This record gives sequence, C-alpha cells and structure tokens, in this order.
Amino acid sequence: MNFKSFFPVTLSSFWHDANDSFIDENLKSWLLDPASLTLRLKSHCHQFRVELLGQQVEKCQESEAVDLILAGEEVLVREVLLYCDDKPQVFARSLLPLSSLTGAEQALANLGTKSLGEVMFNNPSLKRKTIEVAEFDATSTVSQLANKLPGVRKPLISANNLWGRRSIFILENKPLMVSEVFLPGAFAYQQIDKPGDNYV
Repeated sequence: MNFKSFFPVTLSSFWHDANDSFIDENLKSWLLDPASLTLRLKSHCHQFRVELLGQQVEKCQESEAVDLILAGEEVLVREVLLYCDDKPQVFARSLLPLSSLTGAEQALANLGTKSLGEVMFNNPSLKRKTIEVAEFDATSTVSQLANKLPGVRKPLISANNLWGRRSIFILENKPLMVSEVFLPGAFAYQQIDKPGDNYV
C-alpha cells in the first residue's frame, strides 16, 4: 500500500501539560525526553530510517496555531514515519513557517529522508520550549494510518490509544513546531529501558 496517500494526516487533538494525565512512567520518559528522539531510537535498533509521507506549503490551521506560529501563516508541512529495524515507531508532523526557512535554514525544506531532529540537534543554537502531550483514539487520522502499516502491534499498555507530544523549537531565533506520535508497539509502550536492553 502507498502510505503517502494518507498525507496530510494532520494531528487534531487536545494538547496539554503531561502532569494533567496519568501516564505510565516509561511512556512519560519518552514523551518528556528533551534530547534527540532520533538518537534514542537509534540506541534501540540496528537500522534506523525515515520514510517521507509528503510535504507541502499550506496555511497554519487554527487547531495547530500557537504564539509563535499564527493561524493563516504559511508553513511547510512535513510528515514522516520513523522506523527501527523496519518496524514503524513514530509518526512525525513538522510545521516550518516559510519565514523561518531563510539563510542556512532553507536546507530544512529539502531534507528528503534525512531526520529533521538530527539536523536540529546538531545546531548549538537550538532551544526547545515546553513539551505538550495528547492522546489519539481509534477514530483519529494517525490511528487509521497506524492500522494500515505492516509490522505494527497493539501497545503493551492497558489503553489502546496512541500518545504523542509536540513542542516549539527555536533554531537561530526562528520557530518551528514538531509533533511526534508513538505508533502501536513502539518502544515507548514497552518496559525496555534498563541496562543491557539497548543495542550498542
């Protein structure tokens, strides 16, 4: 199946502070980890890859607007899947305001299958603002996408809803938003973060 047909998936949900929900400690450690998600995923697998679902310029939706990215502002929307050993782990949606894609940051518009996070975290100017979280039920577009992906399985937690996070990054004083949803069977839902469980 061509998963690119799902683009744009969008992520309409109620984003809130993680302290407002009861979240499993292992899952919370993934949701609130301020470091690079790409590097953390790579530490759990032999082969990491990014699949580009699509990217296009559109106006920022009211449901995704924040203080630094306004409704109606033109943004480059980029959606990808992150795989570890060919198992889909994360769906990511990024909003890159066209006003932020100037100077060296123009390169962010042409990443293809390169990880956005890897590029950002290599820049010493990077600042991350508050991380918000959200829950996605079976009717959400990201859950519908997940149900079509090969190799996914039910999360190893009591609820079958998916969890995601989003935050604003400031790169060279330019804002961009990254949202990430952990797919069924992702490491975030498993109790694997203990010594000896990681790949070198």
